[in-house]
Amino acid sequence: MVTSRERTQMAGRPRQDNGQVQGAAASLLNGLAVLEAFSVQNPVLGVTEVAQRVGLHKSTVSRILSGLAEAGYVQRDEETGRYRLGLGLLALSGPLLADLDVRRAALPYLEQLTEKTQETSAISVWNGYEAIVVEQVASPYQVKHTATIGTRYNKFESSSVRVFLAELAPALATELIESGKILRTAGDGLPVDHTTHLQEVARQAYAVNDGSTTEEEFGVSAPVRDYRGKVVGCITASAPRSRVHKLASRDAVVQAVQHAASEVSSRLGWQASPDVT
Repeated sequence: MVTSRERTQMAGRPRQDNGQVQGAAASLLNGLAVLEAFSVQNPVLGVTEVAQRVGLHKSTVSRILSGLAEAGYVQRDEETGRYRLGLGLLALSGPLLADLDVRRAALPYLEQLTEKTQETSAISVWNGYEAIVVEQVASPYQVKHTATIGTRYNKFESSSVRVFLAELAPALATELIESGKILRTAGDGLPVDHTTHLQEVARQAYAVNDGSTTEEEFGVSAPVRDYRGKVVGCITASAPRSRVHKLASRDAVVQAVQHAASEVSSRLGWQASPDVT
């Protein structure tokens, strides 16, 4: 026996009562109901099937599907006249999916990074002028660098901040620095010309903080990209400078961070272009 809840799930969102919702709002909600009629179990539907699922007249559903097809949100098979969801939905949902997935996608690779380097690893996201830590795996050492989830960084010297700035248009990065939203300390040991430095960060796909924020801190960050190639996060390994330099492991940490960032990017659908020789 099919319950009322199961019937609703099978049919998708029911049409809206125009006595409660009028005009454009009703049209929008009916359009969403049509999209929700498609499912993993039923990825291809005809007009009649969709109409039955959402409780709308076939002519109304046909007009909605035609409009959605023009926008790329559904695709129509010219031979059968049936529809399936279109790739336009990926572009629509991409930013949300990236925000939801980057932390979950990164965690196993953060664990691997910490196991390999024995140092603290974290992933941050960008809010427009700050790098915010959203996940972390702490070093097993008693002496270590850690940051609680939610910690915000807005100093130019921070490797994570420079990775995000390197993805921005140079004029925007300059505006953030000159406005004071991104703080820069005189004599931080980094090149005075921040534009050229950020171009180098973008080219090499990582940034290093070798005592620029505090004398005893060493950090390496590398960008995480989604399926569009957009930077949606930043992997960072942090450690006491003395330990990194004593072990002569700077390059090993850089490579490990870049590898972790590449793995997370691949999981989010990013495929790097092959080198042109």
